[in-house]
Amino acid sequence: MEQIEIFEIPSPCKGICQVNNRGYCKGCYRNREERFAWNNLSNAQKRKVIALCQQRYKRYIANKNKQDEQSSQQNDQQSLDF
Repeated sequence: MEQIEIFEIPSPCKGICQVNNRGYCKGCYRNREERFAWNNLSNAQKRKVIALCQQRYKRYIANKNKQDEQSSQQNDQQSLDF
């Protein structure tokens, strides 16, 4: 027996609507196809897209933290150069 969805899954749009260099929205992390097809997706497909967006966001944060750490280390090394 399939569970009935009572509420529609809302769009993850944050209203930023800018695309990064990999083609993902900087606000919601959906790609072009996911954004344009959102209203035609089933609730199961929407949940999958949201899960993908969460994974993309986590990857972005991990990469940003790694870059910040490398930048901090470079600054520390430069401050020790005489």
